Amino acid sequence: MEQTMFTNEVILSWLRYFSENVEINLAKLKMLDITGKSKNLIPSVMSNRAVLVFTDAGHPDIFYDMWNAELGDCDIWYNEGSDPSGEIKHDKVSDMINRGINASAAMLILNPNAATNYHIGMENSRFSYGSVQYVCREVRAVIMNKLNLGDRDNICIISGESIAVEAAMIAAEGSVIAVEYDRRDRKTMKCNVDKFGLSNVIIVESLEDGVLDQLPAPDTAFIVGSPRIGSEIKSLLSINPAMNFVIYTLDFEILTSLPALFRENGLERTEAIHIEVSRVNSKNMTEPFPAPWLISGRSVKG
Repeated sequence: MEQTMFTNEVILSWLRYFSENVEINLAKLKMLDITGKSKNLIPSVMSNRAVLVFTDAGHPDIFYDMWNAELGDCDIWYNEGSDPSGEIKHDKVSDMINRGINASAAMLILNPNAATNYHIGMENSRFSYGSVQYVCREVRAVIMNKLNLGDRDNICIISGESIAVEAAMIAAEGSVIAVEYDRRDRKTMKCNVDKFGLSNVIIVESLEDGVLDQLPAPDTAFIVGSPRIGSEIKSLLSINPAMNFVIYTLDFEILTSLPALFRENGLERTEAIHIEVSRVNSKNMTEPFPAPWLISGRSVKG
């Protein structure tokens, strides 16, 4: 069993403390332990009306980050100290932005405006503006469906910034390695990580120099096709020979090179789909979007 300072007995005592002091339905409460872990607090608060957070000391910007993520209207119920006893206090996040957490404790966060109807394929307007041209939300929804991520999966995403954001929210107990070759794209990716409070995203500038050796081994890779794709596949398979791949490409030459590239690396194609999306704009004209291919593959032995 995973070691934590918040044992079952401690958690039960905090649940009793808040149930006695706050009018709340414990059956609808989400619990999140962020002690010493890469856990995403902000997405959890965004999508749940009540979150009981267990935390250790050393989070000086936790309330400022929540306020910056437009969560300033959330209510925080807490006490002074590390034990579930004594007077309970109540403040808005907007009134706590200059405070940090300097002791292990629990706090109850209530968000009446939580987006409990979250669905795959966020609006592009929610992402940080910068150097990145984001794929349209309908295509991203299909990509996320094909990745089929679990909450503990580790995934490597190459040049897919918005995919990395949604993957980090789904794989909340896992990790996302975001490979961004361009310095401007790394900056935009960092802005998105900060905006959405994603603690489980690791941004790297390439797969060279054994960078993956010190990181969680990915189970799945999403690659935006480029002339580097052959070396990228080899690097990823050297870390995990049973890696699953989803390749995104608009380039016909890359598309036609994939069968030989898969055979060379002991992969088999499991699916190939072509996605076309058009919208009717304000002038009642059909507006087409880029129509990519998604090629999925896995190890023949796997």
